[in-house]
Amino acid sequence: MNRLRNLLRILLISLTALLVDSCSKDSIDPKENPQTVTSQVSIVTETNVVSEPSINGAFKINLSEAVNNITTVNYTISGTAINGTDYKELDTKISIPSNTISVIIPIEVYDDQETESNETITITLTSTSNPKVTLSAVKSAMITISANTETFTLLPEETRNYMVNPNATNETTAMFYNLKTISKTNYLVGQHDAFSSFYMDIGGDSDIKKTTGSDPALLGSDFMYITDDANNETSSNWYFQQEQSIKQRVTEAYNKGMVNIFAWHFREPFEGLEFYTSQMSDYQKQNAFKSILPGGINHDYYKRKLEKIAEVAKSLVDNNGAYIPFIFRPFHEFDGDWFWWGASYCSPEEFKTLWQFTVTYLRDDLLVNNILFAFSPDNKFNTEAEYLDRYPGDAYVDVLGMDNYGDFISMTQTGVDEANKKLKIISDLAIQKVKIAALTESGYFVKPGVTDPDPQFYSKNLYEALTNNDVNLAFMMFWNNDAEKYCTPPPGLATTNDFILFTDKPESLLQNEIPNMYELPL
Repeated sequence: MNRLRNLLRILLISLTALLVDSCSKDSIDPKENPQTVTSQVSIVTETNVVSEPSINGAFKINLSEAVNNITTVNYTISGTAINGTDYKELDTKISIPSNTISVIIPIEVYDDQETESNETITITLTSTSNPKVTLSAVKSAMITISANTETFTLLPEETRNYMVNPNATNETTAMFYNLKTISKTNYLVGQHDAFSSFYMDIGGDSDIKKTTGSDPALLGSDFMYITDDANNETSSNWYFQQEQSIKQRVTEAYNKGMVNIFAWHFREPFEGLEFYTSQMSDYQKQNAFKSILPGGINHDYYKRKLEKIAEVAKSLVDNNGAYIPFIFRPFHEFDGDWFWWGASYCSPEEFKTLWQFTVTYLRDDLLVNNILFAFSPDNKFNTEAEYLDRYPGDAYVDVLGMDNYGDFISMTQTGVDEANKKLKIISDLAIQKVKIAALTESGYFVKPGVTDPDPQFYSKNLYEALTNNDVNLAFMMFWNNDAEKYCTPPPGLATTNDFILFTDKPESLLQNEIPNMYELPL
């Protein structure tokens, strides 16, 4: 009897072990269950506008994660252009090979030798053959076929097709449309911290309003204090107090009809103290950017910072409960080496990867729908190719910008011409890509006793850079004034009259001259 019991016990243990082993293999062995990844498929355009006879384009189908088998993506084709007549015929499905992240649907435009109005091609993803691959929120994209990209006209009802976020709020969409439309004839004049930073610390109205009688048309702010590690979100905390003050000023600007734009002087992720490389260790400089990339040791830290930005974005609401839109300008002046996100500390591909992650995390995961994204190098480029070296793609950028102080410092015509040449590159690209062009940060700092004022900086040098050679910009922004120096002169200074001449130019718009930026025309 005991022998029989022992045999039964051994048999039971063996059967249990076999079942456990079998279950374990079913759940974790990728060879037995290769499709363990859940991925989302989205569509973007390689360029928003193509033209007859030779400027072609493409749609790009992207997976958020590669999968281990072939995935067929089905789609519909619509628009006013005729498949197979106006462009080379397309199928209504495409296969993504296993372990591949993206595929291209090329658009080869046919030249029919006829003068036509703009025509459109819209592809909408409908389903996939893979149950582990689902459609993302970005499942439709549009390309316009234009007889001439120079004559392209953005229609209000088509605006979302050219924006980073097809689910943008009505107010954000209207802001994009109105900025794009304004750029054909005018530009908004803005200033960073206009409501909180003043020359000689003389508060009250903005320094621009003290001089001109009107506030600027655009207000610059910064996420620096808001995302600081020391912000513990308690009422007695200085950083949290700054967050509340910034939100109040942004709301004030919006209520005045102004446009808001945020920079981000993001402190390095190891100690959270500095953003200038001159104040960082060699290890921090060489590793800060890489550490916040997907898979990096500080990537979760970076996600928490983006979650804070999303929280603030969703807390900015007007009296009707609508989200207040703003332009977000992360990683600005990235072609220099003074910030840890500069070109010396990351490759172009690493920069693009982080930019794309930033956009998709805010848009797709955190569902922020009131942001336009601005790409803003310094003035280190001289060609279109150099400007686009770190460009993450049309699907991830709304505003093509440039920061530029260096070309104006010499106070020479050569410097003015250099600035204008670079703005022309941006302006032409914005026309081709249906984006917004801007001088996102600039100025000439005057510090009495140290820096001599330029008597014609505003009405000649800056104005010519902004307008010569048919440059079309939606806005330009001066940096802030402070106790010791100014970018925009208050009344009674040597350059005050020159500044007034600049703001009186027919192209220059201040707050009291701008149209309703947050409504689309009927």
